[in-house]
Amino acid sequence: MREWLLRAADDELIIGHRHSEWTGFGPDIESDVALSSIAQEEIGHARLFYEMVCRVDGAGDPDRLAFGRPPGEFRHAVLVERPNADWGTSLLRLFLYEHFDRARLEVAAQSTYRPLADLAGALRREEKYHLLFGEAWVRRLGAATEESGERMRAALAAVWPDAMDLVEGTEADALLAQSGALPQTPEALRRAWTEGVAVVLAESRLPVPEVAPAAEGLRGRRGQHTVDLDALLGEMTSVRRLDPQARW
Repeated sequence: MREWLLRAADDELIIGHRHSEWTGFGPDIESDVALSSIAQEEIGHARLFYEMVCRVDGAGDPDRLAFGRPPGEFRHAVLVERPNADWGTSLLRLFLYEHFDRARLEVAAQSTYRPLADLAGALRREEKYHLLFGEAWVRRLGAATEESGERMRAALAAVWPDAMDLVEGTEADALLAQSGALPQTPEALRRAWTEGVAVVLAESRLPVPEVAPAAEGLRGRRGQHTVDLDALLGEMTSVRRLDPQARW
């Protein structure tokens, strides 16, 4: 269970940080504020998951988990650590991630570990609006004009291999499914994600890419990341490194 919780926390923290980098740069004030709010909520969700990791461990500090680990100890998907490109690519990433997060939380809400089931039920109410925001932009940009459609198709082809890292199962996932702690196999989760994504892509006149593995050597669920994560963590932890023992 600890590994599952850590992956969820790391996903939320890193994608929340990437979303926050758009603050002040969105295409309009409403979208800027909306994505900034999503970023804030994702980081808040990350903290809740880190706190649960500490409860499972029986000790620990959520802040240390967020800001005190080296890159190789993070278990988020490679997709969420990539630097932001243009607005369409960033919102396409949000869309792909939020469809995965919806499927993941649906499973977590059925967990036999009651604290996780309760937390998942609460988070689903907020994450619902993140997904609606992403879907609206994908539909808008995918079908708006010939140019926007071409750019979204190119963006989808570029990010799809990294998106496969979202749904890569590990031995721990198989054990959780067998025990009933999380009543869905990694394969079933992948199918649920793919089917949900495919519906919206079709409505947006975007093709579903062929399933492709994540880039060789880049498996975030196993701690294999890009140099982009080094830079991100350097920026994100710069204040804490001034005084690691301080309480913020």
